[in-house]
Amino acid sequence: MTDFPLQGLKVLDFSRVLAGPFATRMLSDLGADVVKIEPPEGDVTRHFGKQDGGVAGFYLQQNIGKRNICLDLKTAGARELVLQLVAVSDIVVENFRPGVMEKFGLGWDSLQAVNPKLVMLSISGFGQAGPERGRAAYAPVVHAETGLIARQAEMSGGAAYDLQFSLADSYSSLHGLVGLLAALRVAEKTGIGQHVDIAMLNVMHATDDYAHWALDKVWPKPEENLVWQGPDQTRILISADLKWLWHVLSKRDGLVDPTPEGADLATKLACRKQAITAHILAFPSFSALTDRLDEINLAWGRVRAFGEESLSQPSVEARGVFVDVRDDLGHQRKTVQSPYRFSHSASGINSDARPPKRGEHNFVIAALLILQGLPLECADLFVQARLMTSSFIAMNDATASHFVDDRCCRLVCFLSSFFIASFNRFHDSLHVRSHHRTLTHVALPILFSLVGAFFRLRRVCHLVFPVLRVRAKPGIFAREKWKVN
Repeated sequence: MTDFPLQGLKVLDFSRVLAGPFATRMLSDLGADVVKIEPPEGDVTRHFGKQDGGVAGFYLQQNIGKRNICLDLKTAGARELVLQLVAVSDIVVENFRPGVMEKFGLGWDSLQAVNPKLVMLSISGFGQAGPERGRAAYAPVVHAETGLIARQAEMSGGAAYDLQFSLADSYSSLHGLVGLLAALRVAEKTGIGQHVDIAMLNVMHATDDYAHWALDKVWPKPEENLVWQGPDQTRILISADLKWLWHVLSKRDGLVDPTPEGADLATKLACRKQAITAHILAFPSFSALTDRLDEINLAWGRVRAFGEESLSQPSVEARGVFVDVRDDLGHQRKTVQSPYRFSHSASGINSDARPPKRGEHNFVIAALLILQGLPLECADLFVQARLMTSSFIAMNDATASHFVDDRCCRLVCFLSSFFIASFNRFHDSLHVRSHHRTLTHVALPILFSLVGAFFRLRRVCHLVFPVLRVRAKPGIFAREKWKVN
């Protein structure tokens, strides 16, 4: 069980926040090589959640296992560089507002022209076409527009609040995956790629199992309250509406209807609720109650507090729901594991996986493109135009950066490409997923450290022997103005 189902697929990920990054995280977990293209200012989710070792919990959860290049799409030359990447990719994922990719010169027509077999997934609030295509949309906006917030408030009898779960984003990512895989199947058979347009509005209605109540014009549906106070200061959800629950308990446990003769429906419902509550609380313990519910075939769930109590649910550890990883400072962190369990294939991440730094793989990607025949004039975009920032080098060797010229950058790219190719061929022969235990995380940092040591030595020589000092061109290693994550 060593092969990943999507191993060999190359994905360019332009998406941010959740609708998109969640989809590409799942693609990565299934074996695809996902390269996140992050703007110089960084993905906003680098600031969401607990900050530990410079890595926010949200960013770690949605981007672990991916590679990362930092690219300013508004800079001259960026379009040409992206098209070079698209030409050797299988999938592009983006969740900009409709029209933004076209402004960058990277719309579907432009991308398909350089790679006819490409599959592109676009996730937006209201779709690529339609009267509201230009609206900004996040999950809460779609929850409000599709009636989910109002319905929840109506059924609970409380105020209208958004759900503490980005359903529209998560569902759209999963439906996007289905669309992507279907389009890839067609591309394999025909050689023709497709643009998959996923609107969160469509997704929420298509996934809503309550939609028929509105379509059949029978809303509001009968009131229901599935959560009951249980023994031992617990709360329990019993998966049955009041009518069916009363039927089962009266037949199997002998509950007697306490409703006064001639009472109206509201009184009848209130009396039966009181009788059911008293019956539940009469059990000596929570386990005694659940044993009985199992005997009479009523499904139940303990209402657990979010956090330590929900994480300690018995099946969580047994099913490997979470995985221990480490950040760049060696701190242990937990994140969610892939939910896919195959009989013969592998999925998910291991303890070696970590979220990428912004621009961490600039040189790796450049080297791979050079290895695949990227013209030198295009490679120069990495060096002269300074489209990309390398946080690894900027953080570890800022002083030496003043003495790095174009030839040195090309040397690093060449050496990187040679070692990457050799290393990946070795891992392919062992059927090991390359981007989980790659040269990126092991040998390249060593290589860059050696290069940095060389430049520091050169710096010392320049200070001791001024006559050797040369005027270097500013290149990709030049110190950037953005804060490094």
